[in-house]
Amino acid sequence: MTLLKDGRTVGDDWLEVDGDQPLPSAEAVIVSLPRWKQDRTELLGRNIRLGVRLASDEAAEDIADDLARIDLIAIEFPKFTDGRGYSTARILRERYSFKGEIRAVGNVLRDQLRFMARCGFDAVQLNSDTAELDWRDAQAEINTQYQPPV
Repeated sequence: MTLLKDGRTVGDDWLEVDGDQPLPSAEAVIVSLPRWKQDRTELLGRNIRLGVRLASDEAAEDIADDLARIDLIAIEFPKFTDGRGYSTARILRERYSFKGEIRAVGNVLRDQLRFMARCGFDAVQLNSDTAELDWRDAQAEINTQYQPPV
């Protein structure tokens, strides 16, 4: 996987904790929303950067009260035709003024990159060896917009 942040390839220092795996001593962890709800107190008691992964059917409202303590939100795209993640990102930026990283994960295609950036995503995980070129091409490819960016 290649991680792009603001259009540039970067290293990923976040560790994603799957399912009921023990919480690692890493400095930056991403947990699912169910795991966040289960271990919220323990996670908040650690001196680490915290990320929450939202499935496409989970809402920003589910973590709204904790956004000040969350550094990253990873939003899943299970298939490219599922556009709910765009709305989630926009709600996080506009309604809740979330300033942390919003990362698109899952089935992310080059054709979606420009639209993701306009909705508030600042990072994407791509299965591509040409991720930076894909980003630049996507930004230049479409120049007509129907909504203002966030």
